[in-house]
Amino acid sequence: MSEKPATAPNGSKPFSAYERMIAWRYLRARRKETFISVIAGFSFTGIMLGVATLIIVMAVMNGFRAELLTRILGINGHVIMQPMDRPLDDFDAVIKRIDAVSGVSFAIPVVEGQVLAKGNVAAGAGALVRGLREEDIAKLQLVSKNVRQGTFEGFNTGGGVAIGTRMAENMGLGLGDRLSLISPDGDVTAFGTTPRVKSYPVTAIFEIGMSEYDASIVLMPLDESQLFFNQENKVQSIEIFVDNPDNVDALKKPIEDAAQRSVMLTDWRQRNQTFFSALQVERNVMFMILTLIVLVAALNIISGLIMLVKDKGHDIAILRTMGATRNSILRIFLMTGAAIGVTGTIAGVVLGIVVCLNVERIREFFSWLSGTTLFNPELYFLSTLPAKMDFNETFSVILMALVLSFLATLFPAWRAATLDPVEALRYE
Repeated sequence: MSEKPATAPNGSKPFSAYERMIAWRYLRARRKETFISVIAGFSFTGIMLGVATLIIVMAVMNGFRAELLTRILGINGHVIMQPMDRPLDDFDAVIKRIDAVSGVSFAIPVVEGQVLAKGNVAAGAGALVRGLREEDIAKLQLVSKNVRQGTFEGFNTGGGVAIGTRMAENMGLGLGDRLSLISPDGDVTAFGTTPRVKSYPVTAIFEIGMSEYDASIVLMPLDESQLFFNQENKVQSIEIFVDNPDNVDALKKPIEDAAQRSVMLTDWRQRNQTFFSALQVERNVMFMILTLIVLVAALNIISGLIMLVKDKGHDIAILRTMGATRNSILRIFLMTGAAIGVTGTIAGVVLGIVVCLNVERIREFFSWLSGTTLFNPELYFLSTLPAKMDFNETFSVILMALVLSFLATLFPAWRAATLDPVEALRYE
């Protein structure tokens, strides 16, 4: 026995109280409508999980990119200047002119070289030595503000080196222990070039938060690195840090003019183009794949509403004979289906925000629960799982979910509206 529908007043306004009341009644479960209610529940759950998953994955991808960018640019210059005609033996004067360029934060001289590093453990490992001055390290706040042991005070004259926490752990080194460095570019003798081997005390241990850097970078005083790599009184490059990393193209010409020599400039995008392009492709593909979850949930709305239309055929006939227009029937079923999509989207946004705000705690919980290390820093570069929500991106996810939900209701609602009272009785 169908329940008695509400009276449809002639000339009632769209989405009036009686239309909303009937739509709400159709959403509530009845004993004989359990299966329809289950389908609606699956549709709601699917949209909620789809929206939440999209928000979480996009936030983690954004956070991953932002954290990597912060750490990469926190220790490497936004623009790298290398000489072309003659060595950089006047780097102090060049740096002074570059610092005067508008938009440049600061510039630092750097000597770099690959070495084999060996600590207290039997095996050695490759490392990158970066020769820097103490005053320049103070400008690199990602390094100077993240010293875990020791200090950079007196670094220029201390005769020691600074290493990352992972290198210290892997090589069994602590403050005061000696790190042996082996460079293939050593002294030239009558028998050829001999490797240069020298040990240095560890005077500081830092943690950048990017496992690759913490495990492979050795900071050495600039004067000592010039001697170690046969670069007396000159440097290999000048690293320039700018106020706006996305505006490096506009600064290249002023920097070249300030150098007053033939130089080659390489910006951070060129040096990391492959890596960040791969991240962008992965992010776009993940968005398209996870959108299918919302699409499947929207298809469930279609099937649920079609079954609801068949079940409510008698009610539709009575409503039509009492004066309800086709547009009124259309709006009733539109509201019924849209309610599932809207509430599912809202619930998904709330769930996504809660997870994003607590993503690191959730990772630690599942790591403890499974007894394994989720998001291993040695594989994913970063020591923590980042999440950074973007308003425009989140809004696009919400808009996409709502549009799919509304589109899914159109055909069943149109099918219900096109039934005439006589035909509708056949659905009973």
